Amino acid sequence: MAKKSKRGTGRPGSDRAERVAARKARQAQALAAPARPFEGLAAECDIVALRAFVAAATASITVHGESGSNAVSLATILPGAVQALTRDLGGSVEGLVALQTEFEGSDIPGELAYALRWASRAEAGAPYEPRPQDTDGSETDGEADLAATLGAETTLDITLHDDFSWWFADSADISPDIAAMIEQASESILPTARIVGDDLSGAPWWVDAGERAHIRWVRPEAEDDVMTALARLHAAGKLTLGEGSKFAGSFRTHGLLVPVFDLDNEMHHEEWTAPCARFEADLAEALAQTGELTGEQRRSRDGIRGRQVTLR
Repeated sequence: MAKKSKRGTGRPGSDRAERVAARKARQAQALAAPARPFEGLAAECDIVALRAFVAAATASITVHGESGSNAVSLATILPGAVQALTRDLGGSVEGLVALQTEFEGSDIPGELAYALRWASRAEAGAPYEPRPQDTDGSETDGEADLAATLGAETTLDITLHDDFSWWFADSADISPDIAAMIEQASESILPTARIVGDDLSGAPWWVDAGERAHIRWVRPEAEDDVMTALARLHAAGKLTLGEGSKFAGSFRTHGLLVPVFDLDNEMHHEEWTAPCARFEADLAEALAQTGELTGEQRRSRDGIRGRQVTLR
């Protein structure tokens, strides 16, 4: 008779059983996580851009609720890929919270809200500890409402950086090894700008990648609605920002669709404001259409979807 496999979920109450149960609970929670973790925030599109593809940027914010007196800024990434840190600015304390990091749990808004509150009241140099979780994977801390912590109507005043020297206070004593690390990390930063216009929805970001420049435009509408509108524009020959541009495809991230355009990099980023405004008007008209897609439009949609990728 074959021996019974010892593999399984473990005896009830055993450490192994608890670990397996906790892992299954976290997996179930991840599957149930909101498709748009930052939905409902006025800054949703810019937060997604800072988390997904902007290299070096910060944005000063006000932490609401039961918070401390530290100045706090959101950041793209911090040294060592830490979630948050605090530092002495010569009599005052500044907290920085990174967006481009792996969160401990699946509740990204809750983890971010916890980190923001921690950064607002922790002492300078205190080590960051993620939000405590029960063995079933649920968070034990009640400070989980990002909209209340950040402010649902808050927009971001973003500062772009050419290097990563902002990782350390001006008065910090930086060793040669750290200086070399900063220099090496800074080599990855490409010229980047946020396209700003009164008539522009979402968050269009320009970057000069060398041979070509690009605009990655984080759209606030539902993914399927944007995809359908892009298909209508493509079939009509309007899926473009005009001369010197070409639609390159799209990607999905944090529940939003991001159309991407290749550009002539001889043009300054400010020269794309007017073309973006024209495209915004064409896209708004396409979004307003509710009829069934024609055969040509469906083929356009299938072609766009076939080149789409997903960033997590």
